[in-house]
Amino acid sequence: MRLVALGALLFAVYAATLSIPATAGEDFTADEAHLLLGARSWADDGDVDLADQYAERQWREFTDRELEPSGTLVLGRLREPQGVGMPLALSPAYALGGADAVELFIAALTALAFVLAALLARRVVPEPWASAAVLVAGLSPPALAAATTVAPEPVAAALIAGATVCAVRVRERGRLRDACAGALMLGLLPWLDPAFAIAGLPAAFCLVRWTLREGRRLVALITAELLIGSLVFYARLNETLFGGPLPSAAAADPGPDAAAVAERAPNLLGLWLDPSAGLLRWAPILALGFVGAWLLWRSRREHVASAIPARREAERVAELLVATVGAQWLVAAFTVDSADGDWFPGLPMFAAVPALAALSAWGLRHARVAGAVLAALTLVLSVWVLGDAWSGPAEGWLGAAR
Repeated sequence: MRLVALGALLFAVYAATLSIPATAGEDFTADEAHLLLGARSWADDGDVDLADQYAERQWREFTDRELEPSGTLVLGRLREPQGVGMPLALSPAYALGGADAVELFIAALTALAFVLAALLARRVVPEPWASAAVLVAGLSPPALAAATTVAPEPVAAALIAGATVCAVRVRERGRLRDACAGALMLGLLPWLDPAFAIAGLPAAFCLVRWTLREGRRLVALITAELLIGSLVFYARLNETLFGGPLPSAAAADPGPDAAAVAERAPNLLGLWLDPSAGLLRWAPILALGFVGAWLLWRSRREHVASAIPARREAERVAELLVATVGAQWLVAAFTVDSADGDWFPGLPMFAAVPALAALSAWGLRHARVAGAVLAALTLVLSVWVLGDAWSGPAEGWLGAAR
């Protein structure tokens, strides 16, 4: 019942922010408009050829600024590097109610991601710490903004959290349905963005490893085949549609070279600590995730699990959470030019924010005074951001963050 209430509360709050635009005068950023245009193409034409959409200037439904194609012609059809998965996932909602329905769909997935995070947190600490930490993280400014942002990160957050829950259940009981559900969710990640396949690697590894631990070799084999088969199918379909194993093969901009990617190394700190765009600047409660990681290290070093057997399972879940956050951290650091981009702060890391929120529950239980201060500061920031975004001439999410 507590989890249902948590999900309902978060969804209600997210839905209330639906009227906040991306910027003053613009409901959506250019990246959001490209995804919505792809969703409209699927809903209207049932394909990923956007030539008709651009010829008819259908992008005017989403933005007043001129929207240029981000892709090229492949076999006579206009393809964009956003790929197939995200526009296709959004198309049913778009067909039902347009862009507003798409935002509500993403809000529901974001709320679900934090409900799943609370389930994971319960494997590490008891209530009320589990739900409290996740609730505050779910009400933080980055979560409020991401919940109605048309982007792959909130969808990936729900899939990664769901796959992690499945992996933990497989460790408890190696059932085929949990293993297959986890593998299917992980198999969907590259369709949102190829980089999310890396973020899902810790859950994929644990899913197979813990299935083998339970002596279910056939289940482990089926899981591995689902994971590998989905990647093979993904690459082959992209070869047909985009002219390469990744949708970026159809990009009009060839993208950065290896040297340019290496120059993004400062993002490793900037994503967390940038004075204007760092995740911890806008969601201080998530700093408790580092406390949780330290508690895990201390617990392993002192062999607490040998004296308290129940701690062993909590440690395994916490290790998976740490690995998930670390994987997404590396992905985000080297796939964005800077922490401060055309999005509300924290979006590049958002796929791992539910996992970080679950880990923060451990920190909250052991640093209660500091945790209460960080939670209060997070909620004050949320009220301030919402007030700024709603006040006077609408500043939008990006205006409120600057």
